[in-house]
Amino acid sequence: MDTGTHVVMGLALGGLATLDPVVASDPATASSVLAATIIGSQIPDIDTVLKLRNNAVYIRNHRGVTHSIPAVILWPLLITGLIFLFYQDANILHLWMWTQIAVFFHVFVDIFNAYGTQALRPFSSKWVALGIINTFDPFIFGLHVAGLFLWAFGADPGFTFLAVYAVLFSYYINRYIYQQRLVKIVKDMIPDATEIIVAPTMRYHQWRIAVMNRHQFFVGRAHRDEVNILDQFDRVPVPETPVLKAARKDENLSAFLSFSPVYRWEMDDHTDHYEVRFIDLRYRSNGHYPFVAVVNLDKDLKIISSYTGWIYSEEKLRKKLNILPS
Repeated sequence: MDTGTHVVMGLALGGLATLDPVVASDPATASSVLAATIIGSQIPDIDTVLKLRNNAVYIRNHRGVTHSIPAVILWPLLITGLIFLFYQDANILHLWMWTQIAVFFHVFVDIFNAYGTQALRPFSSKWVALGIINTFDPFIFGLHVAGLFLWAFGADPGFTFLAVYAVLFSYYINRYIYQQRLVKIVKDMIPDATEIIVAPTMRYHQWRIAVMNRHQFFVGRAHRDEVNILDQFDRVPVPETPVLKAARKDENLSAFLSFSPVYRWEMDDHTDHYEVRFIDLRYRSNGHYPFVAVVNLDKDLKIISSYTGWIYSEEKLRKKLNILPS
């Protein structure tokens, strides 16, 4: 989920914790638990700082180690120890318990996004992405904000957020059923599909569709129960040519390939260089595919420049690749 949603979830868990008799009866524990649920709901995303290095490092590592099984165990111990330094009268067991819930909940809700997490590390580096909830979901965020307003105006926080999460439990089930209904519709349309990705958008009734069979890619959108295929591409295997082999050594392209499950590729042979482009097919927007990896190589197959990330115009891409003056 996005940072704002994790913030309101941290506050909500702090309110929910007041149902714990130990928390409700001890002001020091209540204050420490609220601080812990807010921090615990944010700490797995500390790897966002990797974006300061470059997109390749960020894409390869975001929601990786910091969302892994060891991290989910270690983060609460670290946070509990730090907070206990300031709240030494707090009940440390219940402080740890609610911190553990907050960290686990962060990773758990991220699994339901299309981006997903490597939550099974170190046992598996596979990305776990159920793709039923958008990274920012207006309903989820709005419901939390409504609960916080009720709390601010005197409603019981424990029972308020118990009701909020009961509604959200039903919402998640509803989104899963909706997604599976669309998967069935796509299977009926493309019976020989080998992989079907149905990913949410911010709009409840609109979904992104990406499908593969043995020979083609299909890209489309769904609105309510109507699926429209908007683009079709031949599925061409990446050849083992010297140019492609050299390009795949680039860190930006390598990061892209470690993350993207459905992509096509292009290669242009210019007068003085080669350009290799890989295009993720999951994020079609207004006829454009913004998530790409591009590598430029000279005629001796030395990498000149490269980029991976979200690009919405060729002009900006050229600037990123230092082909146009910035």
